[in-house]
Amino acid sequence: MDRDSIDWKGYWAAVPTPFVDDDKVDFESLSQLTSWYIEEGLHGLFVNGTTGEWFSQTFSERLAVAETVLGAVESHVNVVIGVTALTAKESIEIGNHAMENGAVGIALSVPPYVKPLENETVAFYEKISHSVEAPIMMYNWPHGTSIDIGTELADRLSDIEGVVAFKDSTPSADQFFATAERILDRVRVFGNFMSLRGLSFLKETGGDGMIGGGSLFGRADAQYWEDVWAGDWAAAEKHAVATESLFNSLWAPGGWRGLHGGYQSELKAAMKMLSIPGGGAVRSPRLPITDEDDLSAIRLALVQAGLLEN
Repeated sequence: MDRDSIDWKGYWAAVPTPFVDDDKVDFESLSQLTSWYIEEGLHGLFVNGTTGEWFSQTFSERLAVAETVLGAVESHVNVVIGVTALTAKESIEIGNHAMENGAVGIALSVPPYVKPLENETVAFYEKISHSVEAPIMMYNWPHGTSIDIGTELADRLSDIEGVVAFKDSTPSADQFFATAERILDRVRVFGNFMSLRGLSFLKETGGDGMIGGGSLFGRADAQYWEDVWAGDWAAAEKHAVATESLFNSLWAPGGWRGLHGGYQSELKAAMKMLSIPGGGAVRSPRLPITDEDDLSAIRLALVQAGLLEN
């Protein structure tokens, strides 16, 4: 199993998990959000990753969230379920459940808090590969795991049977492009290709897609990749500029937090302003953004991006 075993590509939303104020999962809004992504033409969905606040859900909630999205897509798009957990046993259980319910694969970072050594990281992914019959997307999330899967380690992991893709969220652009160049022959690479530098890399070397938090642009995010595939570089460049501008207006360098609150908090505030289903409540330890100056700054960024009227 390798990159040619799957058809994963294009713009995928890292799906936020909607909550209601009484701290329950809002499954109705989650279904509506899933339908919105399909209507906007997105190419795939990544469920229960960092954006999905998997870390503040119970085990049973994580299963129910996966079931809700998988039931709502009706095979219209690829869905990969995040199975990151503190133990391999829990990741395996969530992974098997995902595949039994129609997921096309699973995604996971190294266990958070543990800070496994390099050989331990390789052994961990081998264990998951041997225990879950699923294509695996490695997820590099150094801000949440304290482990940055660099080029050499990614190279080793790409040789594991079952590993077919890499979602790289390293804050180092140089490392990202070096890693992509090294492993593109074996696995599909998702990362920050929706930038001027990323577009240049796509032209010269290639790349598969991006998994972005929530997709504030909707259809335009998917269109970027369709323009790339069609060789319409001018249209793609226009959206790359817009994407970079909005990103720099809302998120800190590296994309790990918002300039006005937690990453998920800021994303959901923006979604609410844009009337995208699922915007609004986050779950503790995240806090909602309530400061009027912060909310005004988020709104201004959306206006400047052409997503809201002034």
